[in-house]
Amino acid sequence: MAKLYFYYASMNAGKSSTLLQAAFNYGERGMKVMLWTAAIDDRPGFGAISSRIGLAGDASRFEATTDIEAAVLRQHQESPLACILVDEAQFLSKEQVWQCARLADKANIPVVCYGLRTDFQGELFPGSAALLGIADSLVELKGVCDCGRKATMNLRVDEFGKAVIDGAQTEIGGDDRYVAMCRKHFMEARARS
Repeated sequence: MAKLYFYYASMNAGKSSTLLQAAFNYGERGMKVMLWTAAIDDRPGFGAISSRIGLAGDASRFEATTDIEAAVLRQHQESPLACILVDEAQFLSKEQVWQCARLADKANIPVVCYGLRTDFQGELFPGSAALLGIADSLVELKGVCDCGRKATMNLRVDEFGKAVIDGAQTEIGGDDRYVAMCRKHFMEARARS
């Protein structure tokens, strides 16, 4: 029986590179996969799925209203899929997480989601909350804080590197806007703001 997996971590823990390596491994064995990522990231020149170490891959893009289940089932009828790989899974809606679960349960296609657990204020993203609640398997990937401890938090910073403590839950950015930290240093940085 196929399962729904959630690989979660702070930023810069290798989620996208792990996803792209999994896609490569399937392809190397002649198996088809379908990659998905959030359409919200519209930075110029930004690949569909791109990792900090230079790996990139094309992917279907989902918005809040995208019926991932229907799109996957259409593709699966044309050419059987061995696995579905979803990057930026924190941006899935609760309904889309349930669609992923149905793909695993009814279509017997493994669905592997990769994403952040929490936002810059330590709050769960809706997609992450749903995945933490219903995924068959939860796997934490390890990021590293500057102190060497495990990074579990995502500190949003301004152009001067100072912690941002208020704002919208989602603000697209990379190393210029976010720093992965252990909880201790995250709390200290926020207290200085």
